[in-house]
Amino acid sequence: MLKNIFKIIVVFVFGMAGGIFADQILWPYFIERPLFYKYRLEQAPINVTEIKEITITENIALKEAVEKVKNVVVGIQAETKGKVLGGSGFVVTSDGLMITLAELVPSGSDFQFFVDGEQPSFQIIKRDPKNNLALIKLEKSNLQTCGFGSLDKVKLGERVFLVGVIFEEDIPQKMVDEGIVKYFDSNSIHTNISEKSTIAGSPLFDIEGNLLGVNTIDRQGETAVIPISKIREFIGF
Repeated sequence: MLKNIFKIIVVFVFGMAGGIFADQILWPYFIERPLFYKYRLEQAPINVTEIKEITITENIALKEAVEKVKNVVVGIQAETKGKVLGGSGFVVTSDGLMITLAELVPSGSDFQFFVDGEQPSFQIIKRDPKNNLALIKLEKSNLQTCGFGSLDKVKLGERVFLVGVIFEEDIPQKMVDEGIVKYFDSNSIHTNISEKSTIAGSPLFDIEGNLLGVNTIDRQGETAVIPISKIREFIGF
């Protein structure tokens, strides 16, 4: 009886030792051999968690950036020759200087600017039809502004977003769209964002909320951005 128990204990001990040896020494040795490496018999690393963490971080950064800059955006309505134009602009100084597209504020038209639920008085300082830019002074102070980005730091594939104002039954509402930089040069930035012409004049931002330029929309709905370098040259800083 005792002899059989002893045999069982011996077998158990040797079995456990063999298992440890195979798992810690023998198996790691064999999976490094060419045959095993060729067919990937070892367990492959899984990076799903890391990818999810990156995606979540970018989404949080986007939400925070939108929250930071959304109040910079100004809604615009212009009535010219019986036609109402809608679009956006954005504040560049806290004392009321703002930028929009020259095409949205044509000469001889009636305008309305919507800022934080108000329609302040304004003065059109200058228009540049060639570069499609206009500088307006709103009679309103303590306005929110944003930081300026740099065209030199723009990268292909960089994530960007726009914030614009659309008019639903003549009521201005903020809207957001996002995409990536497809290509750019010293004159324009092109993204994969496709939108209606009603968001023309909206600002484009990087993922940190820095201003990259102002959006123009072609007939196909593709956005081309007048870059921040041209805007700074236009306003003089």
